[in-house]
Amino acid sequence: MKTLLTEQQIGLTVKRLAHQLLENHVALNNTVLIGLQPRGIFLSDRIVREIRQSGEAENIVYGKLDITFYRDDVRKEIHVPNQTDIRFSVEDKHVVLIDDVLYTGRTIRAALDALMDFGRPAKVELMVLVDRRYSRQLPIQADYIGKSIDSIITQRVKVLWAEKDDKDEVVLV
Repeated sequence: MKTLLTEQQIGLTVKRLAHQLLENHVALNNTVLIGLQPRGIFLSDRIVREIRQSGEAENIVYGKLDITFYRDDVRKEIHVPNQTDIRFSVEDKHVVLIDDVLYTGRTIRAALDALMDFGRPAKVELMVLVDRRYSRQLPIQADYIGKSIDSIITQRVKVLWAEKDDKDEVVLV
């Protein structure tokens, strides 16, 4: 097991990602943030908190999206759905999807399918804490990346969040 990001590094990375987002979306006008269930919401909650603390954006439109039944592997095993909390339309909005790890791209493909149930966005961007380069099965790439890593298929990236796992750390197993 190898530590990729420590608690302090995760904190700095969240700050950097939030500031990059604000650089590209001034005051988040016409922009909505959507965290992907289940583990992307830990990052999205922190991004939203960081933006609120910065005072750069007053009205943050934020939701959480469950993609369980949009996944192409849902038939293989029983999945327990999470909750979708999107009380707004994404019609003609700039949407930023937020997840913890970008690996094969299949989760993001499912999220794009699920997102269309809420309207047709003007643009969709992707923010991830960890990008596992060279492992994509679909042509998907992130616009905002906390850390890019090279790993082999037998390795796993595990993101630990204090809210769920009692500590913040990203490890390669």
